[in-house]
Amino acid sequence: MRRLLLSLLCLFALSSLPVIAAERVGLVLSGGAARGLAHIGVLKALEEQGIRIDAIAGTSMGAIVGGLYAAGYSVAELERLALELDWQQALSDSPPREDVPFRRKQDDRDFLIKQKLSFRDDGSLGLPLGVIQGQNLALLLESLLVHRSATRDFDHLPIPYRAVATDVVTGEQVIMGTGHLPQVMRASMSIPAVFAPVEVDGRLLVDGGMVNNVPIDVARQMGVDHVIVVDLGMPLKPAKELLTVVDVMNQSINLMMRKNSEEQLQTLTADDVLIQPPLAGFGVADFNRGERMMDAGYRATQIKAEQLARLRTSSAGNPALAMARTREQRTPVIREIRVENDSKVGDAVIRRHIRQPLGEPLDMDRLQKDMGTLYGLDYFERVQYRVEPLDQRGSALVIDARGKRTGTDYLRLGLNLSDDMRGDSAFNIGASYRVNGINELGAEWLTRLQLGDRQELYSEFYQPLDAGSRYFVAPYLFGEAQNVEAILDNDPIAEYRLERYGYGLNLGRQIANNGEIRFGIGQAWGEADVRVGERDLPSFSFSEGYYELLYSFDTLDNLDFPRSGEDIGLTLRKYDRGLGSDEDYRQWQLTLDKAYSHGPNTWLFGGRYGRTLDEAEVVTSGFILGGAQELSGFRQDSLSGQNMALARMIYYRRMTQNSLLPLNFPLYLGLSLERGRAWNNDNDFDSGYINAASIFLGLDTPLGPLNFSYGFNDEREKALYLNLGKSF
Repeated sequence: MRRLLLSLLCLFALSSLPVIAAERVGLVLSGGAARGLAHIGVLKALEEQGIRIDAIAGTSMGAIVGGLYAAGYSVAELERLALELDWQQALSDSPPREDVPFRRKQDDRDFLIKQKLSFRDDGSLGLPLGVIQGQNLALLLESLLVHRSATRDFDHLPIPYRAVATDVVTGEQVIMGTGHLPQVMRASMSIPAVFAPVEVDGRLLVDGGMVNNVPIDVARQMGVDHVIVVDLGMPLKPAKELLTVVDVMNQSINLMMRKNSEEQLQTLTADDVLIQPPLAGFGVADFNRGERMMDAGYRATQIKAEQLARLRTSSAGNPALAMARTREQRTPVIREIRVENDSKVGDAVIRRHIRQPLGEPLDMDRLQKDMGTLYGLDYFERVQYRVEPLDQRGSALVIDARGKRTGTDYLRLGLNLSDDMRGDSAFNIGASYRVNGINELGAEWLTRLQLGDRQELYSEFYQPLDAGSRYFVAPYLFGEAQNVEAILDNDPIAEYRLERYGYGLNLGRQIANNGEIRFGIGQAWGEADVRVGERDLPSFSFSEGYYELLYSFDTLDNLDFPRSGEDIGLTLRKYDRGLGSDEDYRQWQLTLDKAYSHGPNTWLFGGRYGRTLDEAEVVTSGFILGGAQELSGFRQDSLSGQNMALARMIYYRRMTQNSLLPLNFPLYLGLSLERGRAWNNDNDFDSGYINAASIFLGLDTPLGPLNFSYGFNDEREKALYLNLGKSF
């Protein structure tokens, strides 16, 4: 009995003691672009030291890392993401070429200059609000945070979270604690002029570092007692390194960020901890050095271990981090798909490209490809998605497609130059203009003009017959002129100027994103005049009428210097007197290239084979060979015959590292081995099989490929080539 009374007295005494609440710790993560990967190392060290984080406030890259951590990502997952992510792809707008619609892939074959100018409906030039629209970055954040799709209040995340952005209209700071988490994170890192602003609740938002790069005050507003501040700093360049207008612009932004950072840092007290990782040798685009930057953040935090010890909680474990590590992985079940669209194409076109089955879990891999295909149509400023909960049975997938404010009509300029360094050159300059979105099915009108050695005018109206553009009709007009050599006993005896004009109609079907097949009829008329050579050779006029079957298949990852995929083209034509042709004959041509890679090395195998199966006029029915990597050593287009064969193997090695900057100049060193033949049906000309080889140096510029090569063959022909706008 005495023991029982003593126990009750002890319990009463303990219950009367005041309850001491644990002090709350906030984490502040500054901006810094690639340098922000150091935050991951800081988080790793904080966890090892048992520091409990009760709130996170971040700006720019700090908002990205902090948002993922607050949403439940572990440090190990963040490390893996930083090291394995294809940052070059994530920080661009272009989807992988395999996801681009086939018709847009074919645009790359027309002209040299890769960039295009866009025009609005009123004819004015449309300029983007940023070099990068952030399409791929937005899709990446959506995929990483789909498990938090139902969370709109960031206080309900495993760790309460705030992101800072800047209203570019008013210049005001915008603190975001509610909303769509991926969109909020994306807005916080919209570096002006680099990334396009993000519209959130009617406000255009850019990088929060413009007004508050170290948001200490924001963390304090979340009710924390102490803050751990990670300041990455923004290094300033000396005067001798300010060489361009871009350097001056970046320096101005850094000065602005440094000023507001210093104002925030002055509010720190003795009970707070400031961590400043040594990042002087790292740049804002050094994502490929992520491991070293994470290590710098880790070491800088370990140095502060004594100060941080005061903030270590006495209780075992960290409930917030424990909750984060048990991040729910459930994939939402999609019961409904909605389209929000203000573009020129109809909702049905967008819906047709989304292959997500209803009533099944969200297929993220398939959805990412579908979004890339939609963006590749060239109608949208952005194409994003979000998942909204409907009830306990499932969720709605919402596709948000915003029409391009810069316009959807495109002008592309081009240049093609080939010079064998012996006085013979081919030079072409051209332009194409594409009018998009003529109707809701996505009809377009393409006109292409080329002047120079080979002249061309081509105009096609492309009308899809269904929402998915699987079937289409394409009437066209064309005119072309080029020089064709007449050869006897392997020697040129004359050069004809061949002019041809005509029209046709194709019916076709697309084969996913990889190809198309067309069947059509066409008529053409023309003249062949002797331009150089024996004047007693006849000049003549001709008429053609034909049926044709065209098959194209393209899975190359890069048109100019591919590393994987294949390119196949097959053309079958039957010239028929019943369609107005002067002669009845058949022709076919097959082209094939297949790329294989290992590390920086690539091998390209392929060639061309063409046949004229019946008797026909040699000048109008010939195929053309000759030039760099097409029987090297010969002049460009110097061999012409009714039949031709070419087999080749091309090897090249990338000599430069991948760059994450928009201006990337990959350099390649390579060689080619070729074997080919050209011959006529009348036996007046047969080159016999010719062996050729070349060595080359290639540069993939933002304008297009530049190729220097030296070629030779067993006909004792040798040539130096400069090819601009043509690779292989």
